[in-house]
Amino acid sequence: MNDHAHIDEHRDDEGAKTGMWIFIFTELILFGGLFITYSIYRYLNPEAFHLAASELDTFIGTVNTVILLVSSMTIAMSISAIQFKNKKLTLILMGITIFLAIIFMVNKYFEWSGKISHGIYPGSEILQEASQGEILFFGLYYAMTGLHALHIIIGVAFIAYVMRMVVKDEIQHDNFVILENSGLYWHLVDLIWIFLFPLFYLIT
Repeated sequence: MNDHAHIDEHRDDEGAKTGMWIFIFTELILFGGLFITYSIYRYLNPEAFHLAASELDTFIGTVNTVILLVSSMTIAMSISAIQFKNKKLTLILMGITIFLAIIFMVNKYFEWSGKISHGIYPGSEILQEASQGEILFFGLYYAMTGLHALHIIIGVAFIAYVMRMVVKDEIQHDNFVILENSGLYWHLVDLIWIFLFPLFYLIT
């Protein structure tokens, strides 16, 4: 019986790309709203925000910025590698991206734990004695960097899933849209941090 004995999965590459761009747009709206909220509170509490920002470690923030920029480069290079039919290099570059993401999260863990150990977290006695502006700053800091960290975790899971597809040859030089989409998502994560870093760490 030959009716549809060999059924190819219907590939809608343009639809997949469009869906990812729509998702990215909704994420930008979400973070855009948070950035606007931050800007309003910063305008109303400039001195308190400046004082609170001095508690953050600019060096760690800078290192994490470099880490994410490099990881964006490696995920982009992995897409080029699969187009050149270099499966091994593709996997290496994706693995480096995940490794860099883990380093970012480890740095963020030590940064957060350092602040928490010093009693600087929402609801702590130290912050309850601080000004309203400082309370708002750290509330936004934990909320926005925490949401970003969640996106990092999702991104790592997404890239790991795509790596598995590459290993199983489900992604090849002529069928790599899902790899492109994982790259787009990772660039979104990078872009969000590019805004978060100066807002919280370089505020003057």
